[in-house]
Amino acid sequence: MKPTHLVQWIAALALLPGAVSCASVKVEPIEVKPIEINVNVRMTVERELDDFFSDLDEQQSEIVN
Repeated sequence: MKPTHLVQWIAALALLPGAVSCASVKVEPIEVKPIEINVNVRMTVERELDDFFSDLDEQQSEIVN
């Protein structure tokens, strides 16, 4: 190996640590919140409608019979 090649290798090895980069990524934790679902509203309205129209249903059954 020629002395100039040796100097080039030494220079390249000396510059190598400066060429290496480091990346840092900070990840925040994900916040999970509870979800409230109200299903009783539909059932309550349906039940109230059944109660409201029950007298009409009774009258219809009397007419049919």
